[in-house]
Amino acid sequence: MIRSLFVTLGVLAAATLPTRAQTTNSGTDKFAQLETLLPTPNTYRTASGAPGHQYWQQRADYAIKVTLDDAKQAISGSETITYTNLSPDVLPYLWVQLDQNILDKNSMTTATQVMQIEGGKLPFQAVENLVEKNFDGGFKIEAVTSASGQPLKYTINHTMMRIDLPTPLRPKQKVSFGVKWRYNINDQLKNGQRSGYEYFPEDQNYLYEIAQFYPRMAVYHDAKGWQHKQFLGNGEFTLPFGDYKVSITAPADHVVGATGTLQNASQVLTSTQMSRLNQAKNAKKPILVVTQDEATRNESSRAKGTKTWNFAAKNVRDFAWASSRKFIWDAMQIMQSGKPVMCMSYYPKEGNPLWGQYSTEVVAHTIKTYSKFTIPYAYPVAISVHGPVGGMEYPMICFNGGRPEKDGTYTADRKYGMISVIIHEVGHNFFPMIINSDERQWTWMDEGLNTFCQYLTEQEWQRDYPSRRGEPKNIVEYMRTDKTLQVPIMTNSESLLQFGNNAYGKPATALNILRETVMGRELFDYAFKTYAQRWAYKHPEPADFFRTMEDASAVDLDWFWRGWFYTTDRCDLALDGVRYFNIDTRNPGVEKTRQQKQRAAEPQTLSQQRNAQEIKQTLVDEKPELKDFYNSYDPLAVTEADKQQYFDYLKTLSPAQQQRLSDNLHFYELSLRNVGGLVMPVVIQLTYDDGTQEVQNIPAEIWRKNNEQVSKVLVTSKPVISFVLDPYLETADTDLGNNAFPRQPAPSRFELFEQGRAAGNNARQPQNPMQQQRNASPLQKQEQKPTK
Repeated sequence: MIRSLFVTLGVLAAATLPTRAQTTNSGTDKFAQLETLLPTPNTYRTASGAPGHQYWQQRADYAIKVTLDDAKQAISGSETITYTNLSPDVLPYLWVQLDQNILDKNSMTTATQVMQIEGGKLPFQAVENLVEKNFDGGFKIEAVTSASGQPLKYTINHTMMRIDLPTPLRPKQKVSFGVKWRYNINDQLKNGQRSGYEYFPEDQNYLYEIAQFYPRMAVYHDAKGWQHKQFLGNGEFTLPFGDYKVSITAPADHVVGATGTLQNASQVLTSTQMSRLNQAKNAKKPILVVTQDEATRNESSRAKGTKTWNFAAKNVRDFAWASSRKFIWDAMQIMQSGKPVMCMSYYPKEGNPLWGQYSTEVVAHTIKTYSKFTIPYAYPVAISVHGPVGGMEYPMICFNGGRPEKDGTYTADRKYGMISVIIHEVGHNFFPMIINSDERQWTWMDEGLNTFCQYLTEQEWQRDYPSRRGEPKNIVEYMRTDKTLQVPIMTNSESLLQFGNNAYGKPATALNILRETVMGRELFDYAFKTYAQRWAYKHPEPADFFRTMEDASAVDLDWFWRGWFYTTDRCDLALDGVRYFNIDTRNPGVEKTRQQKQRAAEPQTLSQQRNAQEIKQTLVDEKPELKDFYNSYDPLAVTEADKQQYFDYLKTLSPAQQQRLSDNLHFYELSLRNVGGLVMPVVIQLTYDDGTQEVQNIPAEIWRKNNEQVSKVLVTSKPVISFVLDPYLETADTDLGNNAFPRQPAPSRFELFEQGRAAGNNARQPQNPMQQQRNASPLQKQEQKPTK
């Protein structure tokens, strides 16, 4: 009956109300606020996550002259740095980064590298790195002078150089000083650094990707003072903004691309190249400024003399460039928020056909998509350069791998890998080149946020694009690994374990879950864009991001930051059981009919089945005189007394209560358990007996009073035949085997093989699909054609 039902449900609720068990998993209430972990707001950084009214940041302007020695693979240069102190502090000295010193013979990075000889085996490359120490790529500082040319005292500590000022630099003052240096360029294929050269033995040419090539100012800011952690290899670069004027002297037959805009195009380009570059301003597809035929002819030339290419860049944090006589160069201008952006690519013929078809189109697509989700791209240029390894980013220019086979074919993985790395590295123009986070301390603030935007951009490039990172299901294997092999995202860059998963995949996944499941797209996109707008051309810290996302959305996310960023907990929610209840209407026609159906549906026990066969006649059957009233009484038959009792009961109820009795509602009590420790929303799919389905999303706050186990009562108008947690794989649940009730087997696969028939080491490598198609017989090609 409805009254007793509500009383019964009340008793059930009271009996299963969560007790406070917030501290049993990790020692901390998972919904505790983050105030004790985040820095105290002040006039520089507010509690809302925005820059304060007294926010300040330093400025460094550069005038650089650099020469490329193509015969010796060496760089020599000089620079004048003008440093402006916009802080309220007096600075007796300045810190300058010498990141090239990671390649010094006595590098701290080399000295602190750890290695194991697994199974008595060590690769030749590892042996060479251990034994051969002939290459010395560190900076050779030849002079540090004042603006008047007087020597300045300086001290070099590995990758940092302290310059002691004759007079302390007071607030609102600026100082200029000069540095002269040289260094040897490294072979990227041998040591895999972020810049260097690639040698092409077929035509005896070099392709140079040059970065970290000049002494660069370290950041001094309100949150840390000087950021002068040593560069050990993982923690990248934290730099102040400024204007750059850079002159690059290279062999006369080289083509040079760089950060900023070319200032003397008429002096270094032919009239034909100038004309083509102008055509690119109104082109709908990339225009070749230097064609493949021209680049191929150029490879065999050895022009005497040099050319100097002059570039200028405003309000950037760094500068990089590339140079080679092998470069093909294409360009296409787009308009972004009313401003022209010249999208360009530089690549050797070895990159075609992939690079000519895709690179500049990917650059343009990335600029458009990132601008939609963050802030409009305001720089005049965006460049992708094809080099030998990986990818690396700098303002307006990036270096990217992804090369087809020599016959021009490639696998799908190679194609999408190339597109993805270009998206990723061009995307770094936004994080951290514009939203200028501290890479030396927090890798995730640029790599994680950028990988998330990369995922959004990939999905807008092609439907169902095979994104490597971003989807929650793709991070599950990492989240499952032993906790001793993980560290929290909030770990210094040089101390990270499983670098790619930790700094790229996990934070990108976390943001995708925030967008799709926790906040919803509308709230998330607005808050994320607000963060980008607030911290464009500034130096944000993690707290600024966390606070802005909450401030602009009115969503308390402290539990999310704590779980995903400060712990190694994983998502594993379990549906341990389901109890079913329905309303006792006290209507004898309804209730006794239901009981009759239940009784009829009950199976006979084994004993009952055998007794029916073996006991031919019972005593009562033999002697009917032993029967009485109860031998013919049916307690489930509806009597007039039952009807009268129900009629009297209805008179005690209001019309609304009478309606509720007839609603035929179904009540399900779900027992939920947090196995993995990471509190998350509970996403439940209900499948009804008529085949229809419904998904309910219960906010993570369901766990706020008990972080480990809760009960939830769901009310439905139709019977439910199954419940499934996380049906769309949106929470990165690491164990799907406990997500369903009734239980469902989690699919997996194994392979049958014949023992002793494994392929030998000389087994022929299969051709990629393009090669297979090219080499197929006419009949095979006909069979492979798609049918209409």
